[in-house]
Amino acid sequence: MESSRRTMLKAILWNLLGLTVMGLVGLALTGSAAIGGAMAVINTAIGFVMYVIYERIWAHIGWGRYHG
Repeated sequence: MESSRRTMLKAILWNLLGLTVMGLVGLALTGSAAIGGAMAVINTAIGFVMYVIYERIWAHIGWGRYHG
């Protein structure tokens, strides 16, 4: 099982990467750093919450794990 602390750190790092990529994509598509940045922040906030929920659910599922 994975600790909640590990899940949070993974979620934060993954979302920082996503924030950077989404910000650059938003800037490229809109030509505006403000609009691209806003899109990136909204996407990251939603993605962060969904990732933590997803990881915590999977932390309780034993299927596919090998012990020993």
